[in-house]
Amino acid sequence: MRIDLHTHSTASDGTDTPAELVRNAAAAGLDVVALTDHDTTRGHREALAALPAGLTLVTGAELSCRIDGISLHMLAYLFDPEEPALLAERELVRDDRVPRARAIVARLQEIGVPVTWEQVARIAGDGSVGRPHVATALVELGVVSSVDEAFTADWLGDGGRAHVAKHETDPFEAIRLVKAAGGVTVFAHPGASKRGRTVPESAIAEMAAAGLDGIEIDHMDHDEQTRVRLRGLAADLGLLVTGSSDYHGSRKTVFLGACTTDPEVYGEITRRATGAFPVPGTGGV
Repeated sequence: MRIDLHTHSTASDGTDTPAELVRNAAAAGLDVVALTDHDTTRGHREALAALPAGLTLVTGAELSCRIDGISLHMLAYLFDPEEPALLAERELVRDDRVPRARAIVARLQEIGVPVTWEQVARIAGDGSVGRPHVATALVELGVVSSVDEAFTADWLGDGGRAHVAKHETDPFEAIRLVKAAGGVTVFAHPGASKRGRTVPESAIAEMAAAGLDGIEIDHMDHDEQTRVRLRGLAADLGLLVTGSSDYHGSRKTVFLGACTTDPEVYGEITRRATGAFPVPGTGGV
Protein backbone atom coordinates (compact mmCIF):
# COMPACT_ATOMS: atom_id res chain seq x y z
CA MET A 1 0.00 0.00 0.00
CA ARG A 2 1.11 3.56 -0.80
CA ILE A 3 -0.23 6.00 1.79
CA ASP A 4 0.20 9.80 1.71
CA LEU A 5 -1.23 11.50 4.81
CA HIS A 6 -0.63 15.20 4.12
CA THR A 7 -2.02 17.07 1.09
CA HIS A 8 -3.66 20.41 0.32
CA SER A 9 -6.30 21.58 -2.15
CA THR A 10 -7.78 24.88 -3.26
CA ALA A 11 -9.84 24.81 -0.06
CA SER A 12 -6.69 26.26 1.52
CA ASP A 13 -3.42 26.89 -0.33
CA GLY A 14 -3.10 24.07 -2.85
CA THR A 15 -3.64 24.50 -6.59
CA ASP A 16 -5.65 21.29 -7.24
CA THR A 17 -9.36 21.36 -6.47
CA PRO A 18 -10.36 18.62 -4.01
CA ALA A 19 -11.75 16.58 -6.92
CA GLU A 20 -8.56 17.03 -8.94
CA LEU A 21 -6.46 16.10 -5.94
CA VAL A 22 -8.09 12.70 -5.40
CA ARG A 23 -7.99 11.93 -9.12
CA ASN A 24 -4.31 12.88 -9.24
CA ALA A 25 -3.66 10.78 -6.13
CA ALA A 26 -5.17 7.75 -7.84
CA ALA A 27 -3.18 8.45 -11.00
CA ALA A 28 0.00 8.65 -8.88
CA GLY A 29 -0.63 5.11 -7.67
CA LEU A 30 -1.70 5.95 -4.12
CA ASP A 31 -3.98 3.62 -2.21
CA VAL A 32 -4.74 6.09 0.61
CA VAL A 33 -4.60 9.89 0.67
CA ALA A 34 -5.42 12.35 3.46
CA LEU A 35 -6.84 15.77 2.63
CA THR A 36 -5.48 18.10 5.32
CA ASP A 37 -6.18 21.68 4.31
CA HIS A 38 -5.18 24.45 6.71
CA ASP A 39 -7.75 24.91 9.48
CA THR A 40 -10.66 23.83 7.28
CA THR A 41 -12.60 20.75 6.20
CA ARG A 42 -14.40 22.60 3.40
CA GLY A 43 -12.88 20.44 0.65
CA HIS A 44 -13.93 17.08 2.08
CA ARG A 45 -17.37 16.89 0.46
CA GLU A 46 -16.06 17.54 -3.05
CA ALA A 47 -13.18 15.08 -2.57
CA LEU A 48 -15.55 12.37 -1.37
CA ALA A 49 -17.92 12.91 -4.29
CA ALA A 50 -15.05 12.50 -6.79
CA LEU A 51 -13.20 9.69 -5.00
CA PRO A 52 -12.02 7.13 -7.56
CA ALA A 53 -12.44 3.42 -7.02
CA GLY A 54 -9.37 1.92 -5.40
CA LEU A 55 -8.45 5.06 -3.47
CA THR A 56 -9.35 5.60 0.20
CA LEU A 57 -9.75 9.12 1.62
CA VAL A 58 -8.70 10.04 5.16
CA THR A 59 -10.40 13.26 6.19
CA GLY A 60 -8.35 15.70 8.22
CA ALA A 61 -6.97 19.21 8.64
CA GLU A 62 -3.67 20.91 9.41
CA LEU A 63 -4.13 23.11 12.46
CA SER A 64 -2.11 26.31 12.96
CA CYS A 65 -0.50 26.30 16.41
CA ARG A 66 2.09 28.28 18.38
CA ILE A 67 4.16 27.52 21.46
CA ASP A 68 6.66 29.89 23.10
CA GLY A 69 6.62 32.13 20.04
CA ILE A 70 7.27 29.26 17.60
CA SER A 71 4.71 28.41 14.92
CA LEU A 72 3.96 24.75 14.31
CA HIS A 73 1.41 22.69 12.42
CA MET A 74 -0.65 19.88 13.90
CA LEU A 75 -2.14 17.30 11.54
CA ALA A 76 -5.51 16.12 12.79
CA TYR A 77 -7.06 12.99 11.30
CA LEU A 78 -10.51 11.42 11.35
CA PHE A 79 -12.14 13.79 13.83
CA ASP A 80 -15.81 14.74 13.91
CA PRO A 81 -15.86 17.94 11.81
CA GLU A 82 -19.01 19.17 13.52
CA GLU A 83 -17.76 18.83 17.11
CA PRO A 84 -18.55 22.33 18.44
CA ALA A 85 -15.39 23.21 20.38
CA LEU A 86 -12.94 22.16 17.65
CA LEU A 87 -15.11 23.77 14.96
CA ALA A 88 -15.15 27.06 16.89
CA GLU A 89 -11.37 27.06 17.23
CA ARG A 90 -10.86 26.37 13.52
CA GLU A 91 -13.21 29.22 12.66
CA LEU A 92 -11.33 31.55 15.01
CA VAL A 93 -8.05 30.78 13.23
CA ARG A 94 -9.62 31.11 9.77
CA ASP A 95 -11.31 34.41 10.60
CA ASP A 96 -7.90 35.92 11.35
CA ARG A 97 -6.43 34.95 7.98
CA VAL A 98 -7.81 37.82 5.89
CA PRO A 99 -6.76 40.65 8.27
CA ARG A 100 -3.34 39.04 8.56
CA ALA A 101 -2.89 38.69 4.81
CA ARG A 102 -3.94 42.32 4.29
CA ALA A 103 -1.40 43.41 6.91
CA ILE A 104 1.34 41.41 5.17
CA VAL A 105 0.49 43.11 1.86
CA ALA A 106 0.67 46.49 3.58
CA ARG A 107 4.12 45.70 5.02
CA LEU A 108 5.38 44.56 1.64
CA GLN A 109 4.13 47.79 0.08
CA GLU A 110 5.95 49.76 2.79
CA ILE A 111 9.26 48.18 1.77
CA GLY A 112 8.68 48.88 -1.90
CA VAL A 113 7.08 45.70 -3.24
CA PRO A 114 4.25 46.53 -5.71
CA VAL A 115 1.96 43.73 -4.51
CA THR A 116 -1.76 44.46 -4.12
CA TRP A 117 -4.55 42.88 -2.10
CA GLU A 118 -6.48 42.32 -5.34
CA GLN A 119 -3.59 40.21 -6.69
CA VAL A 120 -3.42 38.07 -3.53
CA ALA A 121 -7.21 37.65 -3.43
CA ARG A 122 -7.20 36.53 -7.08
CA ILE A 123 -4.54 33.91 -6.34
CA ALA A 124 -6.39 32.65 -3.24
CA GLY A 125 -9.70 32.38 -5.10
CA ASP A 126 -12.17 30.52 -2.91
CA GLY A 127 -9.39 29.11 -0.72
CA SER A 128 -8.55 30.09 2.82
CA VAL A 129 -6.07 32.92 2.19
CA GLY A 130 -2.60 32.55 3.68
CA ARG A 131 1.09 33.29 3.27
CA PRO A 132 1.52 30.87 0.32
CA HIS A 133 -0.85 33.03 -1.71
CA VAL A 134 1.22 36.13 -0.89
CA ALA A 135 4.35 34.14 -1.74
CA THR A 136 2.87 33.23 -5.12
CA ALA A 137 2.21 36.92 -5.73
CA LEU A 138 5.89 37.63 -5.03
CA VAL A 139 6.86 34.97 -7.57
CA GLU A 140 4.50 36.52 -10.14
CA LEU A 141 6.13 39.90 -9.57
CA GLY A 142 9.64 38.46 -9.94
CA VAL A 143 10.58 39.47 -6.41
CA VAL A 144 11.55 35.87 -5.56
CA SER A 145 12.12 32.86 -7.79
CA SER A 146 10.04 30.37 -5.79
CA VAL A 147 7.45 30.10 -3.03
CA ASP A 148 10.08 28.54 -0.77
CA GLU A 149 12.34 31.58 -1.26
CA ALA A 150 9.52 33.80 0.00
CA PHE A 151 9.45 31.94 3.32
CA THR A 152 12.71 33.40 4.61
CA ALA A 153 13.69 36.16 7.03
CA ASP A 154 13.96 38.49 4.03
CA TRP A 155 10.25 38.19 3.36
CA LEU A 156 7.45 36.11 4.95
CA GLY A 157 9.27 33.73 7.29
CA ASP A 158 8.76 33.96 11.05
CA GLY A 159 10.47 37.15 12.15
CA GLY A 160 10.86 38.26 8.53
CA ARG A 161 10.51 41.80 7.25
CA ALA A 162 6.90 41.25 6.17
CA HIS A 163 5.87 38.70 8.78
CA VAL A 164 2.64 39.34 10.68
CA ALA A 165 1.49 37.09 13.51
CA LYS A 166 -1.97 35.56 13.50
CA HIS A 167 -4.15 33.73 15.98
CA GLU A 168 -2.76 30.24 16.46
CA THR A 169 -3.91 27.48 18.80
CA ASP A 170 -1.86 26.28 21.74
CA PRO A 171 -0.72 22.78 20.65
CA PHE A 172 -1.77 21.22 23.95
CA GLU A 173 -5.24 22.68 23.46
CA ALA A 174 -5.23 21.40 19.86
CA ILE A 175 -4.40 17.88 21.07
CA ARG A 176 -7.17 18.06 23.66
CA LEU A 177 -9.75 19.38 21.18
CA VAL A 178 -8.91 16.83 18.48
CA LYS A 179 -9.03 13.95 20.95
CA ALA A 180 -12.39 15.17 22.28
CA ALA A 181 -13.62 15.13 18.67
CA GLY A 182 -12.47 11.52 18.24
CA GLY A 183 -9.41 12.34 16.15
CA VAL A 184 -5.71 11.53 16.02
CA THR A 185 -2.88 14.10 16.14
CA VAL A 186 0.49 14.10 14.36
CA PHE A 187 3.03 16.92 14.65
CA ALA A 188 3.78 17.98 11.05
CA HIS A 189 7.40 18.40 9.83
CA PRO A 190 8.80 19.17 13.32
CA GLY A 191 12.39 19.50 12.08
CA ALA A 192 11.73 21.86 9.16
CA SER A 193 14.37 24.39 10.21
CA LYS A 194 14.31 26.14 6.81
CA ARG A 195 10.91 27.53 7.79
CA GLY A 196 12.22 29.18 10.96
CA ARG A 197 12.67 28.20 14.60
CA THR A 198 11.69 24.64 15.47
CA VAL A 199 10.11 23.27 18.64
CA PRO A 200 12.64 21.74 21.08
CA GLU A 201 12.52 18.02 21.79
CA SER A 202 11.55 18.74 25.40
CA ALA A 203 8.32 20.35 24.18
CA ILE A 204 7.61 17.37 21.89
CA ALA A 205 8.04 15.11 24.93
CA GLU A 206 5.50 17.23 26.80
CA MET A 207 3.08 16.95 23.89
CA ALA A 208 3.54 13.18 23.85
CA ALA A 209 2.67 13.09 27.55
CA ALA A 210 -0.44 15.17 26.74
CA GLY A 211 -1.65 12.65 24.15
CA LEU A 212 0.13 13.47 20.89
CA ASP A 213 -0.10 10.37 18.70
CA GLY A 214 2.78 10.79 16.29
CA ILE A 215 5.28 12.91 14.38
CA GLU A 216 5.72 13.32 10.64
CA ILE A 217 9.32 12.35 9.88
CA ASP A 218 9.63 11.40 6.21
CA HIS A 219 9.06 14.84 4.69
CA MET A 220 10.80 16.87 2.00
CA ASP A 221 11.95 19.46 4.56
CA HIS A 222 13.83 16.86 6.65
CA ASP A 223 17.32 15.77 5.64
CA GLU A 224 18.53 12.28 6.50
CA GLN A 225 20.26 13.36 9.69
CA THR A 226 17.06 15.01 10.93
CA ARG A 227 15.03 11.91 10.08
CA VAL A 228 17.38 9.67 12.03
CA ARG A 229 17.27 11.97 15.06
CA LEU A 230 13.47 12.20 14.98
CA ARG A 231 13.07 8.44 14.63
CA GLY A 232 15.11 8.00 17.79
CA LEU A 233 12.95 10.57 19.56
CA ALA A 234 9.74 8.89 18.38
CA ALA A 235 10.99 5.52 19.64
CA ASP A 236 11.88 7.00 23.03
CA LEU A 237 8.47 8.68 23.37
CA GLY A 238 6.35 5.87 21.92
CA LEU A 239 5.09 8.03 19.05
CA LEU A 240 3.85 6.87 15.67
CA VAL A 241 6.04 7.77 12.68
CA THR A 242 4.40 9.03 9.49
CA GLY A 243 5.63 10.11 6.07
CA SER A 244 3.84 12.42 3.65
CA SER A 245 4.32 14.61 0.61
CA ASP A 246 2.76 17.85 1.94
CA TYR A 247 1.54 18.24 -1.63
CA HIS A 248 0.34 21.69 -2.74
CA GLY A 249 -0.08 21.08 -6.47
CA SER A 250 1.98 23.41 -8.65
CA ARG A 251 2.70 25.77 -5.73
CA LYS A 252 5.54 23.48 -4.63
CA THR A 253 7.78 21.08 -6.54
CA VAL A 254 6.97 18.01 -4.42
CA PHE A 255 4.78 15.31 -5.97
CA LEU A 256 2.07 13.09 -4.49
CA GLY A 257 3.52 10.04 -2.77
CA ALA A 258 7.00 11.60 -2.51
CA CYS A 259 7.03 10.30 1.08
CA THR A 260 4.64 7.70 2.44
CA THR A 261 3.42 6.16 5.70
CA ASP A 262 3.89 2.53 6.71
CA PRO A 263 0.61 0.57 6.41
CA GLU A 264 0.90 -0.66 10.02
CA VAL A 265 1.11 2.93 11.26
CA TYR A 266 -1.88 3.87 9.10
CA GLY A 267 -3.78 0.94 10.59
CA GLU A 268 -2.99 2.15 14.10
CA ILE A 269 -4.21 5.67 13.25
CA THR A 270 -7.51 4.29 12.02
CA ARG A 271 -7.85 2.10 15.12
CA ARG A 272 -7.37 5.08 17.42
CA ALA A 273 -9.89 7.29 15.61
CA THR A 274 -13.54 7.36 16.66
CA GLY A 275 -14.75 10.66 15.16
CA ALA A 276 -14.72 9.57 11.51
CA PHE A 277 -13.49 6.70 9.40
CA PRO A 278 -11.57 6.31 6.14
CA VAL A 279 -13.83 6.27 3.08
CA PRO A 280 -13.09 3.87 0.20
CA GLY A 281 -13.76 5.25 -3.28
CA THR A 282 -16.57 3.86 -5.37
CA GLY A 283 -15.79 5.54 -8.68
CA GLY A 284 -16.50 9.22 -8.09
CA VAL A 285 -18.26 11.58 -10.43
